[in-house]
Amino acid sequence: MSSADLSPPLQYLPTMPRDRSPAIGCIGAGFIMADCHLVAYRQAGFQPKAIASRRPEHAREVAERHGLVAYDSYEALLSNRDLTVIDVAVPPDAQFAVIRHIAEHCPHVRGVLAQKPLGVNYAEAAEIVRICDAANITLAVNQNMRCDQSVRACKDLLDRGLLGEPVLATIDMRAIPHWMPWQARLGWATLRIMSIHHLDTFRYWFGNPRRVFASVRPDPRTARQFEHDDGICLYILEYDSGLRASGWDDVWAGPAREGAAADMGIRWRVEGTLGLARGTIGWPDYPRRTPSTLDYSTVADAGQWHEPRWSEVWFPDAFSGPMADLLIALETGTEPTMSGRDNLHTMALVDACYRSAHTHRAVDPEECA
Repeated sequence: MSSADLSPPLQYLPTMPRDRSPAIGCIGAGFIMADCHLVAYRQAGFQPKAIASRRPEHAREVAERHGLVAYDSYEALLSNRDLTVIDVAVPPDAQFAVIRHIAEHCPHVRGVLAQKPLGVNYAEAAEIVRICDAANITLAVNQNMRCDQSVRACKDLLDRGLLGEPVLATIDMRAIPHWMPWQARLGWATLRIMSIHHLDTFRYWFGNPRRVFASVRPDPRTARQFEHDDGICLYILEYDSGLRASGWDDVWAGPAREGAAADMGIRWRVEGTLGLARGTIGWPDYPRRTPSTLDYSTVADAGQWHEPRWSEVWFPDAFSGPMADLLIALETGTEPTMSGRDNLHTMALVDACYRSAHTHRAVDPEECA
């Protein structure tokens, strides 16, 4: 069936703010900012106005491409009092200093969108949340997989009760990412970079788990680039309801770069007492536009599958979602759904995965909070 057969249609797009006029200042000019944030913001009618980067020449290149004003430093950008919303897209170990500067020196800033991970660990993330609260700054975190079209559509199915009580959920990633240079100095491969998306998605769908058991090993290919232990990551989340959720994040994905045939993709599945949903995530095909997909069936469907489809894609279209979440919070005086405070639960869950993998035991995320 097509999406026209669904009544009412599944809600797969993020809600947009009424007021799209706040001037946005952008700190960071890497791929995520230049090719995702700024593209999605223009499509959504948001108002990015200025950009700065640690490499001023890079900021100028991106500014020319997107019609922005370039500044030679983020401090200079932040002196522009017309910029009331700041989009921070810098490496995790640089993020704290930038946000602290905003909180201490920029009373005109009302909202900050931070990248994930929110700092280098839970403790730093908690301090970022504290200083933003103290400065009366609304903080949102760019957990953009929540805005992937199939992830949001599955959330709508769950909220409507069409799948019944969740029983088992899985996300299976077989993909070879492009690693960022800063990962080498931090020693992270997958858990805080890729798995954090999937762990946050499980939280978005089902709430906070009671405990997690994780097992990791280095990725042979990435180990030749930098030392790490969290290459291939397997984890199981246990919920008090009995639900079990499992992620298998395989960034080796076989010797595809070494000459074997490739088998890449991200597949997810949610089984409930009344229905089953399954989907794919189109991101591994980027830059080719490949929409994510969703199929679902319920006990009332007489064995039929519903197969809604859309033209939007995660990269870059869904990147308007986190900024929309922040702008809605600012215009309504509410907390963003992807707030810094909410994201502390995701950061604790990621830290719990590391602790579980290192201690070979199940860990309650509260231990890491």
